[in-house]
Amino acid sequence: MPAFENYSNEAANLETEIVRKAVILGIDWNDEAQVRKLARQALSCNSDQTIKLDCAPGSPEGMAKLELFALAQLMMKVMEEAAGEGIEVHGGPVWKLLARALWAARGEQGG
Repeated sequence: MPAFENYSNEAANLETEIVRKAVILGIDWNDEAQVRKLARQALSCNSDQTIKLDCAPGSPEGMAKLELFALAQLMMKVMEEAAGEGIEVHGGPVWKLLARALWAARGEQGG
């Protein structure tokens, strides 16, 4: 992304889309077990393994999950690129919950 990119605005837009996908999926961000399960699915669906039924694009729920997982990857990319330019970018409360769950799930997988 070019140096004039508004990383904070991009992060806010991505979080808005994450929230929208979560509404479709009925995600309760206050339910830690549900958010952790979603994070484990995100890591599983993004691995080299065969796509699991619960994140297959053949259903509206599966498609929403895949889109949510892609948005999470984009959020990480925006933050990485901003950091590369010395710009600190923070996500909002939903992103922070998801990011913590992703980090914990990654630790569970030994990665």
